[in-house]
Amino acid sequence: MPFAELAGLTMHYRAARPAGAPRVVFLNSLGTDCRIWDAVSFALGDRICSLRYDERGQGLTDSPQGPYSMSEHADDLLALLDHLAWGPTVLCGLSIGGMIAMEACRRRPGTVQGMVLSDTSDVIGPTEFWDGRMREVRERGLAAIAGPVMERWFGASFRSDRPVEARGWANLLARAPIEGYLGSCAALRDADLGEHLAELRVPAVCVCGSEDASTTPSSVRSLASRLPDAEYVEIHGAGHLVPVERPVAFADIIKRFLEERLGV
Repeated sequence: MPFAELAGLTMHYRAARPAGAPRVVFLNSLGTDCRIWDAVSFALGDRICSLRYDERGQGLTDSPQGPYSMSEHADDLLALLDHLAWGPTVLCGLSIGGMIAMEACRRRPGTVQGMVLSDTSDVIGPTEFWDGRMREVRERGLAAIAGPVMERWFGASFRSDRPVEARGWANLLARAPIEGYLGSCAALRDADLGEHLAELRVPAVCVCGSEDASTTPSSVRSLASRLPDAEYVEIHGAGHLVPVERPVAFADIIKRFLEERLGV
């Protein structure tokens, strides 16, 4: 189980490097960790060199005192890429992970070949939403919000047909480090990448579940329209955590993106 010490932050990551395969880095969403990408990584197999890691405040990575910023998250990612001596790579981010990918691309464009941006946008939610969410978590804990969050994370069919899995993911949220969760809530509250979208001149595909109530299809479609070289793909019946609900379909989107848009 690999760890790295980067600028005082102990980071947990998983890397697989099939010879000659394109490099893809996976960035997870708020309240989760790198395990949300397990099924997608399995579906891709040796098609890619994969790097999954727990962002600051999540999983087995340190949870320093917040608030965090999107710049700090991007610094963590770039430091890990430097540590592992990874060259140009595709960044695949979900929700806050997509925002981290865009910020890292803006900061160091030569490092990024392309982006797969799932259920994300340049701004996610108004300030009042995040302030309220942070207040509720401080007062009641993460377990208290798990039920409503599952309704945003997953589509109706997933919740009804796969209730055991839904409860398992609720457990993941309920057991997340509270300080880390609050720190990244602040990063989401304060981030606005809109003025920088025109700088992100790499091929991109913006993916969204048709039942996503957190970053709605209209907001993700809008993001795709404002990026210089992006397409929009919608996955019917999925909620916010598309890679968990529909990993094979998501892996197919990555394969097609690598082949048709990047030629690798």
